[in-house]
Amino acid sequence: MPKPSAEPPRAAAPFVSPAPGGARLRVRVVPRASRTEVCGMQGDALKVRLQAPPVDGKANAALCAFVAEAAGLPKRAVSVAAGETSRDKTLFAAGADPSALAAALQPPNP
Repeated sequence: MPKPSAEPPRAAAPFVSPAPGGARLRVRVVPRASRTEVCGMQGDALKVRLQAPPVDGKANAALCAFVAEAAGLPKRAVSVAAGETSRDKTLFAAGADPSALAAALQPPNP
């Protein structure tokens, strides 16, 4: 009989991981793009282009709103957990299922 694993369940995609009360999402942001979209992967992070400039938190707000809309969550449920001033960010999506979040934000096939 196999031993039960002590590891937390893994998400369906490398850029999403389960967290207490929701899910964590690793993102690489490209600000000042021509449009806001998921454009692929960079390492184990989801690469997202944003129209918003990286000034006064506009890019962070646009990123949180984009992720919330794509995942069907309220805007207030998505926040920047780490990397406020960096292009590499960790987002926290409160109440989100990691596999559903990964499916909603799946990058396009190359």
